[in-house]
Amino acid sequence: MAVKKMARETRMTVNNALALFRDHGGVMRSRDVRACGVHQATLARLRDEGRITVLVRGVYRLSSLPPLSQPDLVALSWKVPQAVVCLISALAFHGLTDEVPHTVDCALLRGARHPHPKYPPLRVFSFTRSAFNAGIDVQTIDGTPVRVYCPEKTLVDCFKFRNKLGMDVALDALRRYRAKYGLRVEPLMRYARICRVQNIMRPYLEATR
Repeated sequence: MAVKKMARETRMTVNNALALFRDHGGVMRSRDVRACGVHQATLARLRDEGRITVLVRGVYRLSSLPPLSQPDLVALSWKVPQAVVCLISALAFHGLTDEVPHTVDCALLRGARHPHPKYPPLRVFSFTRSAFNAGIDVQTIDGTPVRVYCPEKTLVDCFKFRNKLGMDVALDALRRYRAKYGLRVEPLMRYARICRVQNIMRPYLEATR
């Protein structure tokens, strides 16, 4: 009888843990799950049985959820929540490049510690406070809020970092931006002034009108 009672209580704990995950959109940090009264052994059992998977270290996701559409960006949001997706990764997110990013380009405030997680692979860029805070959109990707620079700020950043990316990347992004959104000069120049590339961008904007 004692063995049956223990098995029943274990099943209840497992079921409660699964319900907890569902109540939180299917993704939770292990420390938050434990804070809700779920034992680490229960988490390990759910993982070993394939009911949850490791998204990044310390973060679990229900296996029953659909596959992630942007696993690297979702992982970045959980691993480095203060980062903002930028440059090539942001271009790809907005459909402004055919280039397939092999790392996640992300911005951090100048002077911040640069993380080096095993996953996702990162290419980190340091931004001044004004440039870092400008143009951040919070996109919900696979149920997770992810900070991504808006198309206009992303395009300006490509001109700002043209020596690292190549001017051809910035000009191709400008062409695709105009085809997709039209030429929104006012927001582009506003971000260009913040990033101090207005004199560089102005001739290209005038040439594409």
